[in-house]
Amino acid sequence: MAGILAWFWNERFWLPHNVTWADLQSTEEATFPQAEDLYLACPLAFCIFMIRLLFERFIAKPCALGLKVQANGPQKAQPNAILEKVFTAITKHPDEKRLEGLSKQLDWDVRSIQRWFRQRRNQEKPSTLTKFCESMWRFTFYLYIFTYGVRFLKKTPWLWNTRQCWNGYPNQPLTPDIHYYYLVELSFYWSLMFSQFVDVRRKDFVIMFTHHVVTVILITFSYITNLTRVGTLTLCLHDMADIVLEAAKMANYCKCQKLSDLLFLSFAIVFIVSRLGIYPLWILNTTLFELYEALGNYPAWWVLNMMLALLQVLHCFWSYLIIKAAYKAISKGKVAKDDRSDIESSSDEEDTGSRSKTPHSTATTNGTGGTNGTNGYLTGGACSEEH
Repeated sequence: MAGILAWFWNERFWLPHNVTWADLQSTEEATFPQAEDLYLACPLAFCIFMIRLLFERFIAKPCALGLKVQANGPQKAQPNAILEKVFTAITKHPDEKRLEGLSKQLDWDVRSIQRWFRQRRNQEKPSTLTKFCESMWRFTFYLYIFTYGVRFLKKTPWLWNTRQCWNGYPNQPLTPDIHYYYLVELSFYWSLMFSQFVDVRRKDFVIMFTHHVVTVILITFSYITNLTRVGTLTLCLHDMADIVLEAAKMANYCKCQKLSDLLFLSFAIVFIVSRLGIYPLWILNTTLFELYEALGNYPAWWVLNMMLALLQVLHCFWSYLIIKAAYKAISKGKVAKDDRSDIESSSDEEDTGSRSKTPHSTATTNGTGGTNGTNGYLTGGACSEEH
């Protein structure tokens, strides 16, 4: 094991030339990031998840009920042992042949069986109240951590000049602000990775999970190698758009349609400007070129930039969906849907289509949103259900 660890933590892979792990050891004069600091992230992630449960129950839920957010879920399908066994053990979407077999077995017409399966699928979707509580938690966290990041970063020289991210490396002591910022962000993303399996299920589950994994790896990697300055810039930039998105979703669940539409359009602008404009010109520029000029080329430089580039690919994918939805909506005089991460994998297109004929039958979507006839979009008179 010692040999494996020595091979894994090879200085020539992780660190620039002429820099060793000894240079990053804390002394009486200065504290530097240590890998063992991040062990705290696991219990802290559990604490954040527990805080979330308490927040949703004792703060978000009363707020939702006070705002008259719909508390009841979809209509339940009538009990039927045979259909329930097929649904749970075989398929949730029976084909025509199976439908005909069930029709003969139960002496039901095919349309009634299709309706039962549709109601049974919808029965597993969360209520609007559940989605509101989840969005309110995320909105509160993102607002807090973004505010903290801005207040901290505005006093730092590297916010105004990204070359300061590399000046003096590796002799860049770890400040309490950076240590706290990193631990809280890392713990939150760990909690998101695990809670994603119990949260509202969305169609881009795999993409969002990939995003969370990449984010956790980048946070860990940048902390251990003391690239925390550029890390703080990246974290703060990514939290910006999520605040507006979660606010848009909450407004939609409250049926404040005009406010929801305005917030969604604001989110689309902030997301595209920050992820397609500021991120490549500010973050990728400094890691690709300024880091190379200051510290030279080394293997971990490629790892860092490949993962940052992967994030940019995800940004482009989500931006394409947002622009496409906005274009369709504007052409129809309605506000677009957010396809980024609120489309639920449990959604039923056939059922959604029938519901969309009724106003307010859908609910809103950064990951990073339905029941209530919702499957992940923000649409005009009704938001249909996100980084």
